[in-house]
Parts: sequence; structure tokens; C-alpha cells
Amino acid sequence: MTISVLIADDQAMVRAGFAALLDAQDDIRVVGQAADGAQAVTLAARTDPDVVLMDVRMPELDGIAATRRILGPSYPAAHVPRILMLTTFDIDDYVYDALEAGASGFLLKDALPEDLVHAVRVVAGGDALLAPSVTRRMIEHFAARRPRASRAAAGLHELTEREREVLTLIGRGRSNGEIATELFISEQTVKTHVGKVLAKLGARDRVQAVIFAYDAGLVEPAS
Repeated sequence: MTISVLIADDQAMVRAGFAALLDAQDDIRVVGQAADGAQAVTLAARTDPDVVLMDVRMPELDGIAATRRILGPSYPAAHVPRILMLTTFDIDDYVYDALEAGASGFLLKDALPEDLVHAVRVVAGGDALLAPSVTRRMIEHFAARRPRASRAAAGLHELTEREREVLTLIGRGRSNGEIATELFISEQTVKTHVGKVLAKLGARDRVQAVIFAYDAGLVEPAS
């Protein structure tokens, strides 16, 4: 399967570099390039990409606002893309908001080329990009200074005791295999629980589940 990608960045050289790198892969095809968030929203609806590489800071419409529009209920295309945020800073106030809005992860612009290619494939496959330690650090950083979301605590009542245990372990960064080992259940059972947790919380993927776990107080930021 070929992964279609839309690149949104206000720097032409960055767009060209990313496009050349991704188009060189046998399983990835760049379907469009946008110079700002407004263009990203328009091109996403027109080109129907699997993944949008979205710069956080852009003119006209920034990456967070563009992410909200693309992942919002008024988005015109039937197929909603996965969004991978790009940032120059490893701790960026805007990135946390983008993840809450439904972005599937973020990547530093100075990451290695193979990391970018890997990130596109991971996100396109439906997984959240939570592997880099900087992502965990970023979520902890902002969870520690933000007030707890009351809707997160209320949402816990929708979960069974087992589902709450699974959510807690997701928040701690455990993989499905690690959760299975810790809870003495099969990995397939874990996948079933994870799916139910995401559905009940209305979470798009594991990134939003991690944020929910912090906001609900199931996981505490490292001191």
C-alpha cells in the first residue's frame, strides 16, 4: 500500500527537502505541499492524504488551528488523515494543544531522515508516535502545569476496572505486549481493551489516551 502525504510548512526549502526524501521511498508518495495552514486545510480536502506533515508555526493559519479544522466535524472529506506535527522545539506550548486536538504525534525538524520516514509509516499505520522520549517529556511537562480537566475525571466512570488499569498503563508508556505481561492477559485481549478505552473516551489514538490519563490523575508527571 502506498502512503500519500501532504506537507505543510512555510519554508520552501523544508518542504522540498521533505518531499524529496519521502518521494524516494517505494511506499510513500507526496500528493501536495502547502505554505500555510489555510492551504493545508484546502489541499487536505482536495488530495485526501493518509498523513499530513504539519508545521506548528505558520502564517495565515497555524498548524494547531489547521489540525482542528481537518480533524473537526465540518471537514468535507470522508477519509480523515493522520496528522504528524513538526516543530523546531522539543518543548513547545503549541504541540500539546495539537495533540489534544487529535494529532497523532510530533517530530523535531532536525530528526534524522530515517526517523521522519519511520514516523510517517507509524502514523499511517494507525499508531501514535509516542516512542521518542521527548514526547513523553513534553506531555509530562505540560500535564504538570495545567489544571486537571474535569471532563477527564468524569470520563473515568465510563470505564470498567480493567479498562482503567489498561488506560493507566497506556499513560505510563507501556506497549500492548508489556501491558499483557503486567496484567497476565493475552496481547489480543489487551488490543480489545485498548479499542474499548479509545471508543469510550472518544480518543483518536494512544496519544490522546495518554493525555487523558494525565488529566484524570491516573498517571502523575515525574517530579
